[in-house]
Amino acid sequence: MATPIRSAPDGQKSSSGRQGRSEARERLLSTASALFYREGIRAVGVERILAEAPATRATFYRHFPSKEDLVLAYLRGVDAHIRADTQAAIEAAPSPADALRTIGTAVADDLAKPEFRGCAFLNAANEYPDPSDPVRQVVLDHRAWYVTTLTELFAQVFGASPRRGKPEHAARHFVMMRDGAMTGAHLDGVESVGAAFQRGVEGLLTVLH
Repeated sequence: MATPIRSAPDGQKSSSGRQGRSEARERLLSTASALFYREGIRAVGVERILAEAPATRATFYRHFPSKEDLVLAYLRGVDAHIRADTQAAIEAAPSPADALRTIGTAVADDLAKPEFRGCAFLNAANEYPDPSDPVRQVVLDHRAWYVTTLTELFAQVFGASPRRGKPEHAARHFVMMRDGAMTGAHLDGVESVGAAFQRGVEGLLTVLH
């Protein structure tokens, strides 16, 4: 769920407002996405992207009027990828509890990927602290959707249990554990952090239910 190298879905508007996709746009976006995730958004300039794509400056600005437009397209592509994977997990799972376990397993699996560099949205938030910045808003919108989706799943898991907790509390606890795992795995060990995270998810499903 955290390796953001896919571009936006077919039919999504480009940053310049035009419908559709072009090979040049996709190449620029794919190149930039990999660089932004691996090295940081502010550390990667337009010239670096043009050199690695490769593409001309005119081609770049035809598709992305500014670097910010490219950054927004990058994060929206990551958002679309995560939403699709989450929806697929929900649809394939035999129960809401199993859907949450699958989502948790995907998080733990991401930690072990060689290309893993943390959560793309947490990374972007660290680089764009101004709450009014459009980049920050994309981050907040993604997290709001994620919490809402988890809350709905926990509400189904808890049902009418007399020990029922508050689904939103469980969802935010899940996100807090996920954030901690994604920021601390490279310090404390991928295997131990991943296992601790999955134990935490199981705890939310059993202790609070």
